[in-house]
Formats: sequence, C-alpha cells, structure tokens
Amino acid sequence: MLSFENLNVYQDSLKLALDIYKFSKKFPREELFGLTSQIRRAVVSISLNIAEGSSRSKKDFRHFLDISRGSCYELVPLLKICLELKYITPNEFEEIYPRVDNLAKRINALKNSVKP
Repeated sequence: MLSFENLNVYQDSLKLALDIYKFSKKFPREELFGLTSQIRRAVVSISLNIAEGSSRSKKDFRHFLDISRGSCYELVPLLKICLELKYITPNEFEEIYPRVDNLAKRINALKNSVKP
C-alpha cells in the first residue's frame, strides 16, 4: 500500500467520488456531457491530486493539495445547480454538502501540516 492510501482525506475522497457517481447516474441523459461529466471530473480530481502530489516534493504536494481543495470548492456550485434543477433531492444535497465542506477543511489542515 502506498503512503497516500493511508490518508483519511484520500479514503474519504474516494467514498465521496463513489457516492457522487451513484447519484449522478440518474441525471438526465442530455446532461451526460454537461453537469454529469463536470461533477464527476471535479470529484475524481480530489483523490487524483492527493495521490499525484504525494509523490512529489513537499512544496509540490502542498500545491496539489490546493488543487484538490479547489476541486471540493468546485463541487459546491455544481451541487447547488443540481439541486435547483431537481437532479438531486434536498436530502441528497444535505448529505453530500457537509462532507464536501469537511473534506476541504481537512485537506487544508493536511496542507498546513506539510512543511516545505
């Protein structure tokens, strides 16, 4: 097992990605190359940047964690758009949004713990 795989933020980002993939399956077919693709790319980017950054220098890892946190922030308007369009339910939004917010905070804390 590689060291990044032991990070809770990495493991939680994978769980979040799987959950978003599951609920985005029900999005309208015409959104396949729109919101469905965009929300999936954003959520997958979180774990990918944690993994890739962990193989770099500490300075670069911090940069990749910034990108990962940015992908969390990208999810916020995407989720709100999906909610407004009724692609997700208020319950789904209320379940996912706090997880995204918490993950962004924890990624930031990890970044702050990695000294250049």
